[in-house]
Amino acid sequence: MDPDSLPSKPHRPGAKRFREFEDLQTLSKHISLWALILLAVLVVIYGLRVGFLVLMEGSLQIVAGCIVSVLVYLPHEYLHALCFREDCYIYTALSKGVLFVFGAEDMTKRRFVFMSLLPNLLFGLIPFVIGMVRPELTFFGVLGALSIPAGMGDYYNVWNALTQVPRGGLIYMYGFSSYWYMPE
Repeated sequence: MDPDSLPSKPHRPGAKRFREFEDLQTLSKHISLWALILLAVLVVIYGLRVGFLVLMEGSLQIVAGCIVSVLVYLPHEYLHALCFREDCYIYTALSKGVLFVFGAEDMTKRRFVFMSLLPNLLFGLIPFVIGMVRPELTFFGVLGALSIPAGMGDYYNVWNALTQVPRGGLIYMYGFSSYWYMPE
């Protein structure tokens, strides 16, 4: 996908590009590696809680959790989209392992972080916690354990926003990159 094909507004005065990976392929490789590491950690944590034998049995709940974790990819993006006040677009680059929402509007750091984390909370953290608290509800534990790492790109964006954007800064997307600036 050509970044120039994404809708955009002119750069804001004094805008600074996030310090992030230069291209989609490099980003995808790093995000995939981090996601695999996080997945391994979550599987070990969940396996210690419910017992590894339960996970290896391949029950219907486990299979359903695996299937639903893939089926929520598109709803995950729609939850991001709900946080935009202006037009936004869902883009896919499945050959590079990327599915994302793009919008050119300005967002406060708080709203950007909320937008980035919302689907990960609903499809990842909450189900994982349910599975940890109620081990017999394996479906939720598996759904959460698989959905949390699927949001690794979102966590990367949150990290960049929290560590690079000063208080009062606004964030916007341009091409495949995010920018921030201080409003006048």
